[in-house]
Amino acid sequence: MNTPKKYIHDRIVLLLLTANTFFAVLTSVMIVLKLDSSRAEGYIVQFRPSLGLSAYYKGDNTGILSFAVFSIVVLIFHTYLSIRVYNARRHFAIVILAMALLLILLALFISNALLLLR
Repeated sequence: MNTPKKYIHDRIVLLLLTANTFFAVLTSVMIVLKLDSSRAEGYIVQFRPSLGLSAYYKGDNTGILSFAVFSIVVLIFHTYLSIRVYNARRHFAIVILAMALLLILLALFISNALLLLR
């Protein structure tokens, strides 16, 4: 993949790439550190308030680890997509990176909330 030289020197792009990388790594590290492998009953992976008392769905470690994998996949895919779009439209590349930041932050907050509910 050929990265344009202007892409690497764009300050807004570098700021967003740095923020995306930091929060993706933070999400992954926080999830891995909060996991407890001795929990036999599992973790809450879904909450549906319309179901009443059975609103909580339990899952195993893979349900929570999928949030960490999701944040890394979002980082890689959106970075690749913004590099491809940058030559045509700079603003589209910036919007793509900003949406990636939003998705990674949502994954961070939701996974943290689900891990606190255990």
